[in-house]
Amino acid sequence: MAAKKKSANSNRRPQKKTPEPMELLHTELAEIYSAENQLMKAAPRISKAIESEQVRELMNRRLEQGEQLIADIENIFEDMDHSMPRKKNVAAEGLLRDMQEHIQEIQKGPALDAVLIGAVQKLEHYCIAAWGTTRAFGEALGHEMTVEVMQRVLEEGKELDEEFTRIAEEEINPAMLEAGEDGEEMEEEEAPRRRGRRGGDEARA
Repeated sequence: MAAKKKSANSNRRPQKKTPEPMELLHTELAEIYSAENQLMKAAPRISKAIESEQVRELMNRRLEQGEQLIADIENIFEDMDHSMPRKKNVAAEGLLRDMQEHIQEIQKGPALDAVLIGAVQKLEHYCIAAWGTTRAFGEALGHEMTVEVMQRVLEEGKELDEEFTRIAEEEINPAMLEAGEDGEEMEEEEAPRRRGRRGGDEARA
């Protein structure tokens, strides 16, 4: 019996297209909007996992900036008289998933704070790149509102990133190392006791 021929349509790949420049700007803005909304949803668990009050304050500041950016993007689309594309930011989703995994795997304390600072900075660096791209598109297309918003969040993001780095280097990382040394000392003190208990058990046996 002859094998069935595959339909000609089944071998076709989605046809590529060249988007209009304004469409590219819409997509960038929609992805930024998605990233900020995903961060808002993950924020309560992240904040709860942070031990350092200073790190939590920085995180709260980032969330306030994100809330403002969400409102600004909605205003940008209103100014454009264009509906926002439905676009999920999978890059931000992956970075936030990594953050959630760290929270599940690492005990609350300086080590988790250090890891979360790094994870937040990874997300922030991604956002800074996205904001810069969107600002450039806005400049090329002459959309002043986009340029102004993206310039503001770029300045805020870079300043926040520097503050996260300063706190990590001056406070969190040293506290993490000190906690690690204390843990090693406790392990060294506990080891002879465990050996002594094992010896006693063997003698009784």
